[in-house]
Amino acid sequence: MKKICTLFMVVCLAVLAASAQSLTPKTDSTVTTKHTVTINGKRVPYTATAGTQPVWDEEGKAIAGLFYTYYERSDVKDRSSRPLVISFNGGPGSASVWMHIAYTGPRLLNIDEEGYPLQPYGIKENPHSILDVADIVYVNPVNTGLSRAVSTLSKEDVQKKFFGINADIKYLAGWINTFVGRKGRWDSPKYLIGESYGTTRVSGLALELQNAHWMYLNGVILVSPTELGIKRDGPVGAANMLPYYAATAWFHKALSPDLQQQDLTAMLPEVEEFTINELIPAITKGGSLDAQKKKQIAARMAHYAGLSEEVILQHNLNVPAPFFWKELLRKEGFTVGRLDSRYIGIDKQDAGLRPDYAAELTSWLHSFTPAINLYIKDHLKYKTDIKYNMFGPVRPWDNSDDNTGDNLRQAMAQNPNLHLMVQSGYYDGACDYFNAKYNMWQMDPSGRLQDRMRFKGYRSGHMMYLRSEDLATSNQDIREFIKDSLPKPGQPAKYTRERSRTTATSQVVK
Repeated sequence: MKKICTLFMVVCLAVLAASAQSLTPKTDSTVTTKHTVTINGKRVPYTATAGTQPVWDEEGKAIAGLFYTYYERSDVKDRSSRPLVISFNGGPGSASVWMHIAYTGPRLLNIDEEGYPLQPYGIKENPHSILDVADIVYVNPVNTGLSRAVSTLSKEDVQKKFFGINADIKYLAGWINTFVGRKGRWDSPKYLIGESYGTTRVSGLALELQNAHWMYLNGVILVSPTELGIKRDGPVGAANMLPYYAATAWFHKALSPDLQQQDLTAMLPEVEEFTINELIPAITKGGSLDAQKKKQIAARMAHYAGLSEEVILQHNLNVPAPFFWKELLRKEGFTVGRLDSRYIGIDKQDAGLRPDYAAELTSWLHSFTPAINLYIKDHLKYKTDIKYNMFGPVRPWDNSDDNTGDNLRQAMAQNPNLHLMVQSGYYDGACDYFNAKYNMWQMDPSGRLQDRMRFKGYRSGHMMYLRSEDLATSNQDIREFIKDSLPKPGQPAKYTRERSRTTATSQVVK
């Protein structure tokens, strides 16, 4: 009996030790599995490597382990011409889960055609993944996903080294340098893709990689971009939301017949022109605006936004976005989603200035959380008891000195091979499509970079790829962008005076 008890205690201690070990963040680990996926009707074999790679400090010590998943097509022998796409999500504090298992990766979570949760939860093949044309790595910054700083760092050191616009850019650039070296991808064409705050991240990384690591990119893809440090306070910030309001009202059939009968993309240019040519100047005048003119402007805004003229006048032509989300369908007892206005919610009461909760984000967490946990452990075979942070603790975040939009412009100016594509959903109220266009106009006031910029809009929200039709279109847009941004063999990266003259008169991004 004593021997049995002793054996039982040994087993228990072993189990506890194993459990403790699995809760200790690993700074360097890999698990590789082999798979196939059918993309556009063709079978594509690939390897998936899930693991952690260290972040090194100035003395060469590991101060964090970033969790990543790397997909590499396995039937390609020469990777010198094989593009590598490095993918980040946003937050800050958000894991790379969103684009990983819903957009560009070889596997998709189980959702319906419009992006709503389905049970049983699970994973299926992504027939639109870009893995047929590019290898992809999904990176989780510190405290997102399974990424963690080492336990020996103080809270203050973690804050200083990881949680801020420029600190984030600096350490991630170093991490990418290590990854590219380890995987032998220095000669590959390289692309960054970021979503939401990830667009701030990759815009800054483009210049940091170029100037601090001498790593030159072929393309940057901004999905639902943030402000990128480009200020739009005052009248511009107030006015620029109107095209998004119009798109949302159109989706919910809240507009008058003359607008509702038009297609969305046929109607929006009229609203954009009004915003630029009439609304911004009117709001700029403030209290000096003639009362009759103010009433006329309010009437036009009401016509485009699906709101009452009275409500717009009460806000002095400046309708806050949270109020719009609450007001548009108030009489029907619904709110509309911030990140995707196609989603509707139900509040405790119809009165109020903003929705009680984010209907769209609640829905997304419902479907993504079980899917990514199942996928990592059951499909990728990466075993750990560490909690997967969909949103991790990274606050307070240092937002000072945000020059990321200009950093991206500078990187493009220095590198003639660097191209930009922006992808936006018309129903995104957090990072709206019209301000995404505004970014591009202000990034390049000379107009000389316009031939390397392109904008693509989609009939969905912040994560436009959740809608199956947009999933196919947006991935194909990335394929075409990669193809178009790859220089021809022997083509030098240089400017010519002829090209400069032609580009200076090129058409502004539409």
